[in-house]
This record gives sequence, structure tokens and C-alpha cells, in this order.
Amino acid sequence: MILASPNPDTPDNSHTPADPAESTSEAKGPTEWNEGRHGVGPWEGEWPADPRLDPQFLENGDTRNVVDQYRYWSMDAIRADLDERRHPFHVAIENFENDMNIGTVVRTANAFLAEAVHIVGRRRWNRRGAMVTDRYQHIIHHETVADLMAWAAERGLAVVAIDNTPGSVPLETAELPRECVLLFGQEGPGVTVEAQDAAMMTCSIAQFGSTRSINAGVAAGIAMHAWVRQHANLEDAW
Repeated sequence: MILASPNPDTPDNSHTPADPAESTSEAKGPTEWNEGRHGVGPWEGEWPADPRLDPQFLENGDTRNVVDQYRYWSMDAIRADLDERRHPFHVAIENFENDMNIGTVVRTANAFLAEAVHIVGRRRWNRRGAMVTDRYQHIIHHETVADLMAWAAERGLAVVAIDNTPGSVPLETAELPRECVLLFGQEGPGVTVEAQDAAMMTCSIAQFGSTRSINAGVAAGIAMHAWVRQHANLEDAW
């Protein structure tokens, strides 16, 4: 693990190891819990001889939205490390009406370390909600639902649609395939009939209030976490 020497701009950094050789067990986890929102300042002292580190960040500091484990690492080094650990589930979202939730879906997929995010329909999407996580996440575009289904079939991936429709299986009790594509519809119309017909099954999320549906980005996060609870090794979490 590579961590900075104490940042003079951050109060009480005594818990942060200055020696990059120290155990990762001493780090608290995501930067939001440790160094604060503003990241870390320039590296203090002699620079470590680690090819993963980016001289620009060592010199100027690292304020990116990354966990402490990746402080000062180059973008390519972070992506390479993520690729070694990615989970075998994919996330797909239909984008036929320029859905504004795609950025949130991408950011959440990065947090849960999905293999890739698939955008079906319009290629363009608003990246603001992704908070730059799209730089670290594989994103694949498909023109149609049929294209996505063919892609998944070639790789032996089961497609699970997430939508509250008649005949759906409660996500809370469903057994999700380990290698799969979790498919979400856009805000409003939900998953298209074509996608539901082609999916292995459709899972619903239990709701108890007056609203007819929940935000597509929120639904994606709930479903991804359901997969994590069933299949992920929690010892690998930050």
C-alpha cells in the first residue's frame, strides 16, 4: 500500500503510516474515512521507487476520488490492478431516451467492481454523475437489446432484468447467477418488453411506500449489492 506522509492541511493524521512498506491493515479504508475530501498533499521526503506511482501526483499531491490504496498511483496502474480483481458480473442499462442516471450506475458499478458497464441504445450519456469513475471502468456500447443479448450469450452470461413487473422474482429471495449481466431500464418506462422477454428472469425490488418506482440509479445499486452479498469475498473490500 502507498500512503502519504501526514498532510499538514488535515488535522490529526497521526494514524496514517508514512512508510509505504507498512501493512495495509493500518489504513482505515476509503479516503472519505481517512484523509478527508481533499486527498493528500505532495509526498514528503524521498520518493519511493515504485513504478505504479505517478511523479505528477507525488510532486503536486493527489486529490482524486480514489481510495487510499491508490493514492499517488497512475491511472493506468489503478486500472490494471482493478482488472486483476474485478467481479464476474456486468451491468447494463438501456439508454433510448438519454437517461440521466447512467453516471450514477457507472459510479456504483466501479464501487462494487463490476466487470463492465453496458449502455444499450444512445451512445452519448451525461458523465457528470460518474464522478470521473468512468476512467477506471470498462464501458461497452450496444446499439440494440438484441446486440447485448448476443454478446452475453457468446460469453455464457445469464441476463437478469431488474424491474417491478407482474411475474417478477423478488430480488430479496432470488439466487443471482455468479456470472451474469444485471439489466436495468431507464427512468420511467423501465426495462423494455424485448429485454424482459430475452432475460433469464426479471427480479423486483420490494417497495412499501406510495411511489410506483424508485430511481434507476438507486435500483442498480440495490441489485449490485444483492450480488455482492451472495458472491463477493468481503475480505477483499476496502
